Amino acid sequence: MFKRWLLALVARLGLIVLGLCCCLFLFYLLACKPVSHSSQQHLHWSAGATSKEGYMALLQEREDSHRHYINSLTKQIAQLKDALQERMQQLQESLEKAKTRGILPQGLESLHKTPTQIDMKEFLRSQLSQAEVNSGVKLPSEYAVIPFDTFTLRRVYQLETGLTRHPEERPVRKDRRDELISTLETALHVLNGPQQRADNTRRKHTYSPADFIEGLTRTERDRGTVYELMFKGYGPKDFTQLILFRPFGPVLKVKSESVNTRSTLINIIVPLSKRPEAFRQFINNFREVCIHKDSRVHLTVVYFGRDQIDQVKAVLDQTTRETRFRGFTLIQLNEEFSRGRGLDVGARAWRRSQNALLFFCDVDIHFTADFLTSCRLNAEPGKRVYYPVLFSQYNPSIIYSNQSALPTVQQQLVIKKETGFWRDFGFGMTCQYRSDFLNIGGFDRSIKGWGLEDVHLYRKYLHSKLMVIRSPSHGLFHLWHEKNCADELPPDKYKMCMQTKAINEASHGQLGELLFKPDIEAHLRRKKPHTPIYRKILLMETTMAALSDPEASKDNTLCGLYPFK
Repeated sequence: MFKRWLLALVARLGLIVLGLCCCLFLFYLLACKPVSHSSQQHLHWSAGATSKEGYMALLQEREDSHRHYINSLTKQIAQLKDALQERMQQLQESLEKAKTRGILPQGLESLHKTPTQIDMKEFLRSQLSQAEVNSGVKLPSEYAVIPFDTFTLRRVYQLETGLTRHPEERPVRKDRRDELISTLETALHVLNGPQQRADNTRRKHTYSPADFIEGLTRTERDRGTVYELMFKGYGPKDFTQLILFRPFGPVLKVKSESVNTRSTLINIIVPLSKRPEAFRQFINNFREVCIHKDSRVHLTVVYFGRDQIDQVKAVLDQTTRETRFRGFTLIQLNEEFSRGRGLDVGARAWRRSQNALLFFCDVDIHFTADFLTSCRLNAEPGKRVYYPVLFSQYNPSIIYSNQSALPTVQQQLVIKKETGFWRDFGFGMTCQYRSDFLNIGGFDRSIKGWGLEDVHLYRKYLHSKLMVIRSPSHGLFHLWHEKNCADELPPDKYKMCMQTKAINEASHGQLGELLFKPDIEAHLRRKKPHTPIYRKILLMETTMAALSDPEASKDNTLCGLYPFK
């Protein structure tokens, strides 16, 4: 019986709330009703028949009328709020009684709980208690430590240097700069607040940014960011430490939608000049990934000059005969090679009505089917362009120098610090829709040869309202090839080319081993003359010397090996 009464009470309250909402909507319509055409004509006629004072009097009268009406509506809204609050209180009391008696109907538990700020405060306190702020946390190894960044008023000293590679710098990113400024302002507000004055009666001056010495900050991605700020105290050896914590809130759902990529065609554009062997290797990858696995692609090759173009045509014709794939376009330009020019011509040569997704590529790039999927998912016309960070391989002859034969290309596609690096300074490989490319203005066609054209296009997108998706791609590789820096390049481009050439050869440690190889071998001879390792090294050196010069090594072929028996 009580359940029926309670459900009836809830239904009545719902009807009352609905009625109140309807009344509010009716009052809103009456208040916002536009002035009719006849009333506007009457107002203009009156102004013409009266003096200026009469016109002002009419305006004042109309303004007083509206103000009185607004006050009336405000009073009625306040009364409705009071009535609604009273009804809610009655409902809450009824639910309390029902819960006490144990007869709360199923489905009404959420009505019993009053939403307050207590839950949010408790959540934020739990984030603080779980973060490594007031006490340490047991960690499995040194790799689990989250290091702090140190910052002053002018500099940030960081371990994760990012694209700039600067161990210390002024904060370049706006969000980072605003974060530190707001933190320092909050700290000064806390130190100069009334509560701090009451707690510390010794303080005689107001803290300012000049009193700030340095701060430490680090972010636990699932908890929040902690700041430890040090300020000058009352003497040369007194300091004030302030610890602030910016907690992270719970994960919020932003959007959930299905994405259909079945009809998304990718036009792969490759500028090329000579290098037929590299093109054959590229086509082998294209056949395996694009023709056999994906098939929703088109290849546009923009060839500069006439030298060796017949070999490129032969490769395309052979691919067509063997696979019956005809999605090729070959454009020949009698010009000096320019990557930006070739990509621009290839993008504008698309004549179909479909807004194609462009993938600007190079002949030395190896990609997988997963990358094509990422290309389709991370680019959206009018909204987003995709700039993946590819993994660039080191010189295989250096990496695999201890092996008798070089591994195959597929076996070399391993992402490790010994095999390559993320080319985060390169912006040449990108996925973007043709409409966005044309609207942004395309490439700077005045740039000739190697470099800078991709940076200019990248900056155009950064200055636009389109979102730039920049992330490492595990399916995009730059295959190592010997780089030649032409003497015709201007000094800035030549320097950039040589820097890239040095970075592409090997890691810092591997280059160090090559540089100090004589010292390492001398150390082995001095410290470990009777070890199997040294015996093996000496045997290899003697064998190589015998093979290279048999006559010179005839007399002493094995003389150095007898002491080891």
